[in-house]
Amino acid sequence: MSHSIQTLEAALHDVLGSKVKLLESALGELTLTVSAADYHDVCLTLRDNARLGFEQLMDLCGLDYSDYKDGAHSKFTDGPRFAAVSHLLSVTHNWRLRVRVFAESNDVPVVASVNDLWNSANWFEREAFDLFGIVFDGHLDLRRLLTDYGFVGHPFRKDFPTSGHVEMRYDAEQKRVVYQPVTIEPREITPRIIREDNYGGTH
Repeated sequence: MSHSIQTLEAALHDVLGSKVKLLESALGELTLTVSAADYHDVCLTLRDNARLGFEQLMDLCGLDYSDYKDGAHSKFTDGPRFAAVSHLLSVTHNWRLRVRVFAESNDVPVVASVNDLWNSANWFEREAFDLFGIVFDGHLDLRRLLTDYGFVGHPFRKDFPTSGHVEMRYDAEQKRVVYQPVTIEPREITPRIIREDNYGGTH
């Protein structure tokens, strides 16, 4: 672990105290996990505390920790499925931090918006809402960003079917675009392997 990472780790424990649920170091990076109740306050402290000084939010994304088909959840939690992960940069101290917060509900995942702290969170949070269905409480313009207006569901969830729920096509008779249930039949394709005698052998 580098000296700067050790310095940051100590500062996080000193400044945040019991609000640190989990602090992991891997591959030269720190990941801080906080509760949904503390998330906004922690982010405000990360930005404004002089020992931390994370002026910039570089990225924010959604995560689905469930494992489709067997229902396994992340080893880091007792059951929450959805998380938002932010990547912060301190130009002042030249260090980075990953912040993870799990939504308490799997049915309607909600975490606080940090758009009021970092303007760059705006479209990142909209993307996570669109693709994972994570609601960012306090976001003033939370609407779909990448999918179509009539899109049903959230396509990055692990239980979302590959073919989707609704398909869109142009109807020549109605002279307009129409939406209808997907008519594609899902099927499993097993590749056929043909091996010739002495394939790859010496001649």
